[in-house]
Order: sequence, then structure tokens, then C-alpha cells
Amino acid sequence: MASAGRTPVLGGYDAACGSWSMPDARRALQLGLAAAWLLDAILQYQSWMFTKAFGQMLAASAAGNPAIIARPITWSAGIIEHHPVPANAAFATIQLLLALGIAWRPTLKPALAASIAWALAVWWLGEGLGEVLNSAASPVSGAPGAVIIYALLAVLLWPADRGGTPAPFVAARAVGARAGRALWLVLWASMAYFSLTPSNRAPQALHDMISGMADGAPGWLAGLDNGAAGLVAHQGLAASVVLAVVLAVIGIGVFLPPRAARATLVAAVIVSALIWVFGQALGEIFTGTGTDPGSGPLLALLALAYWPARATARAPAQPPARAPAQPAAPAREGR
Repeated sequence: MASAGRTPVLGGYDAACGSWSMPDARRALQLGLAAAWLLDAILQYQSWMFTKAFGQMLAASAAGNPAIIARPITWSAGIIEHHPVPANAAFATIQLLLALGIAWRPTLKPALAASIAWALAVWWLGEGLGEVLNSAASPVSGAPGAVIIYALLAVLLWPADRGGTPAPFVAARAVGARAGRALWLVLWASMAYFSLTPSNRAPQALHDMISGMADGAPGWLAGLDNGAAGLVAHQGLAASVVLAVVLAVIGIGVFLPPRAARATLVAAVIVSALIWVFGQALGEIFTGTGTDPGSGPLLALLALAYWPARATARAPAQPPARAPAQPAAPAREGR
């Protein structure tokens, strides 16, 4: 328990009292972000990442991008390909430090700031801006890029409160409700747009994308992916339209009343899980070549940051106090 006159430390160790306190919603989400960076670090320490093949994979993300975007990707990938061991060791260690920094309260702010910078660099040099500038971008495969969601989460979970009124959801505490809703809308509306691009409307586009993720996956996961691919065979246009409508509805969901907003956020978590399993094969974390868990878990974590807060119950209004009754004046005798 916190001592009198002190603000309790949420989600941390209170040295004055010698006890731990439960984290609030924002701190719990920050720890979720730290866990995602920790998983990235673990995946980055896989043996395949220390080979030239890792640099070659990064160089492939330059394809289809404008020259001003592609040339730095090719340049950095060439350095990594020629020095895979020290380069990858540095990448994995950076991500490990980001995870530890976010998890430890005294370094939370610098770690979140560093995670934004690192995520933007990886989004460009490692993901080719999530392929948003070429025709290959698809929300099923992770567009606009899993790592950009790390940066978005770091901004929305920044440990500061804007304004004096309680925020309607956790993501509004640092940037405000209007900006928070706008960022959510931009993300999901862009995903809806990418699902309708010509390459994604092709009859076999979604089938080929999902079936391609079965390669190298465990048997049970490959079976799920192949089964899902069979359901959308030759249904590229219909599937793209349905997916775009669902993503658009999710995008505007945070503008709806709390009950409807919760329903669309549940839909966001479900769609994120379906994308993660069938479109990204759990981020290929079982293949030995996956560098991150994919966009699915991050989208679900983001949805939790927008969950409407419960309205604080107000105490019933007290009736105004009545003035004490004055004693009646004695009747005056007539003369």
C-alpha cells in the first residue's frame, strides 16, 4: 500500500513501501510491446540470420520501389551480406535492449523513443516501406508493414497524459482522442485500400499468397493454410471486396458509441488472428527465417489500446442542505 500523501506507483516496485503494485492498462500494453521486441530479438539470434542469406533477403525488399528508396536498401543489405555476423549480432542486441528498456520504468521514455527510430529504419531498410509503393502490398501479407506498428504503439503508449479530462481509451492518453482515432482510421483504411489493388483482385492472388505461406511451416499449420487457400481459390475479387469492407468498418469503429466500438474492436482482433494464422503462417516463426511475429499480434495489441474505458460512476447528487428552522416569533398582544 502507498503511504499517505504519496501517489502509488502503478505497475512497479514502490521502494518506500517495499511492495509491488498491479500495472494499469497502459503499463500492461507497454509490457506487451516489450514482449514483442523480446520475441524479435530471439528470432534475430537464429543461426540463419548470421548468414549471407539474411542480407540477400533484405536486398529483395528493394524490388519495385523508387530508386530513392531502393538504393539505400541495396547499400545497407550489401554491408550486411558482407558482414553478417557482427551486423546481425548488433541488430539482435538492439532489439533486446529495446525490450529491456521498455520493461524497466526508469528507461521507458528513452527506450520508446529509440524504438520509434529503430522501427522507422527497419521499415525502410528492412521491409522496403512495407511494399506500399509497389503493387505487392497486401494486408494479408502484413502491409503496411509489421514494424511500423511498433512505432505507432510507442507513440500511443507514451507515458504522458494530455488534457485534464479522463481519456476515453488508453491510446488517447498521450495524443488525445481525436488524433488517436485519426491514426487508427489511417491504418485500417490503408489496409482496406491495399486489399483492392489490381494485384490483390486477381482470381488466384489470395489463394497463391496463402498457399505460399505453407512452405516450411509445420504440418498442422501447412494443412490450415492449404485448406484456407482452397476456400478462396478463384475468388480473388470477391474476397478482396469483402476484406476491404470489413477493414473499412473496423477503421470507423472507434468513432462509434462505446458498445459498437467494442464490437468492431473484437472484430479487429479476430481479423488480426485470421491474417496472422492464414496469411502470415504465425510470422514464419517455425521456419527459422522469421524475423518478427508478423502484424497480427501487433494489430491485436493495438486494438486493446483503443478499448473504451469504463465510465466512472458518479456519486448521486446530494440535495441542498436546508437552513435550520428559525423559531417562530411570539405573538404580540393587542393593545
